[in-house]
Amino acid sequence: MADDKKTKADNLKLPTRTENFSEWYIELVKRAKLADNSDVRGSMVIRPNGYALWENVQRVLDKMFKDTGHQNAYFPVLIPESYLAKEKKHVADFAPQVAVVTHAGGKALPEGERYVIRPTSETIINRSFTNWVQSYRDLPLLINQWANVMRWEMRPRLFLRTTEFLWQEGHTCHETEADAQAETLKMLEVYKTFAQDFMAMPVLAGQKTESEKFPGADRTYSIEAMMQDKKALQAGTSHMLGQNFAKMFDTQFQGRDGQKHYVWQTSWGVSTRLIGALIMTHSDDAGLVVPPKLAPTHVVIIIIGRTPEERGPVKAKAEALAADLRKSGLSVLIDDDETKGPGFKYAEYELRGVCLRAELGPKDLEKSQCVLVRRDDRKKEFVPLADAVTKANAMLEQMQKDLYAKALALRDSNTFEVNSYDELKAKAEDGFLLAHWDGTPETEKRIKDELGLTTRNRPFELKQEPGKCVVTGNPSAGRIVFAKAY
Repeated sequence: MADDKKTKADNLKLPTRTENFSEWYIELVKRAKLADNSDVRGSMVIRPNGYALWENVQRVLDKMFKDTGHQNAYFPVLIPESYLAKEKKHVADFAPQVAVVTHAGGKALPEGERYVIRPTSETIINRSFTNWVQSYRDLPLLINQWANVMRWEMRPRLFLRTTEFLWQEGHTCHETEADAQAETLKMLEVYKTFAQDFMAMPVLAGQKTESEKFPGADRTYSIEAMMQDKKALQAGTSHMLGQNFAKMFDTQFQGRDGQKHYVWQTSWGVSTRLIGALIMTHSDDAGLVVPPKLAPTHVVIIIIGRTPEERGPVKAKAEALAADLRKSGLSVLIDDDETKGPGFKYAEYELRGVCLRAELGPKDLEKSQCVLVRRDDRKKEFVPLADAVTKANAMLEQMQKDLYAKALALRDSNTFEVNSYDELKAKAEDGFLLAHWDGTPETEKRIKDELGLTTRNRPFELKQEPGKCVVTGNPSAGRIVFAKAY
């Protein structure tokens, strides 16, 4: 029996972040029952614990999209191969990641009639937009799609890089370039608000370089977050597509002047990569830590008692407390499993990322109290049962704030101005490096090849002053963020 208990405990124990951050992450995803690898290379099975997180991400973002005037639609998973060929820049960049359907109905498809599984949907959506948009009165056209896409990944990692992943992709058409640019930045701000207010994850919003922009876009903007290992993670992108796809698919409208004009377009998206970002921003060596605003389970009530006589009254009180907590808007789980000890249950729910643990036993009933433990700081508080609902909500609200503050402090303490190539090299592993760069792709490539650092974005909030490139000494318009990244 002792050996069984030890085996169960070992199944909950994770590698530490300091020992091996990558192994810690993979083991957490698996042991917290968020996702598994599938038999299709690079693809994952999202388990209920992980999918519940994604559902909450969808729920919040979907409302934010609709509040800004967007509507949901759905487009086919298969794209005629000929569509991709229309946009040479687009297809050239996506070609290595595209999966092609060459056979259907037991027969080989002839050249020109093959399909690709969507890596993104700009091309096939434009075919519909060409039919939908006739006049300036049809604009703006604001569409979002929740879907799956497929990009053949060489180095897959659960949630972060998978061959098939879930995402949303917004696609819009506008009358003028200014309208499209405003939409691009508006949706970037939506992503920033979601990341900071709901994920408790501070991000830098800014413009990507020419080398890092989306294939076929005029300009790409991103939000960049720092993970606990000081690497950057691109958490969302918004693209000003200009008229590139409109010209390829002849998406025109009759303007107010009676003449034909090509629409101006945007696209923007976030994916299940956000679950990976959430894990690596907040979780610890005991398991998953989830910001309360996105948590599938806010409170677990652990019933303590050795005999049926002890457990009966405790369970009745637990059910009453759960009902009151649910009325206040919290999701609650009651654990009355007699086959596991309290200590094992505490570890199990910490691993799974339940925000708040309520311990309730016979002695607590005698004192009309319960014990509340926050997942992130794991401090115990003895709370009168009459105040438990108010206290639980206050603790969760504070937890949300504290998670953001902790992540912000980590980022700020690992962000540095660097003023020479030697300094850039010495600090390559240290976080976000703000360096002058001459703006050339050749210099950008050299830094990537020699140091493994990539440009993340040029943050809007970063005051820009001219200087000299840390590599070439040539003039620089301002600093940009370099970092190692996922």
